[in-house]
Amino acid sequence: MDLEPDAPATKPFWETKTLVEMTPREWESLCDGCGLCCVIRFEDEDTGEVIPTKVHCKLFDSAACRCSDYENRKAHVPDCIKLTPHNIEALEWMPKSCAYRRIHEGRPLAWWHPLVSGDPETVHAAGVSVRGQTISELDLENEEDALDHEAPEWALERG
Repeated sequence: MDLEPDAPATKPFWETKTLVEMTPREWESLCDGCGLCCVIRFEDEDTGEVIPTKVHCKLFDSAACRCSDYENRKAHVPDCIKLTPHNIEALEWMPKSCAYRRIHEGRPLAWWHPLVSGDPETVHAAGVSVRGQTISELDLENEEDALDHEAPEWALERG
């Protein structure tokens, strides 16, 4: 009886490709749906310190934890930052838990990432997302009022 050796396990794309090498579909699938990149932040002009708030962008759907008009977001929110393989290093405010940042830094995806767990709800069950923890910028009288809504721990660095 001939037994063929087991075929080597195929590693997932995020373990074999750089961010630049990924297809658009692979790139988009790295988003874990945490919503942390959709909270309003201010940068102190004097110190460069980034001050996160618990206020989310007007396009953010807090129940789904996703942009409500992702494809057209720049038309509605001109200062929305499009994350690319070429600007991830400059975006130091991205949380340490962000898959794009983790891959860029040579770290593995977290256990709760949907690509690892197979379940898009694990990011929320693990307490990494902002689901149900933010308010809309549309609920503020003035944009600067967001500074009155101090960011809880989730808006700070997470590993």
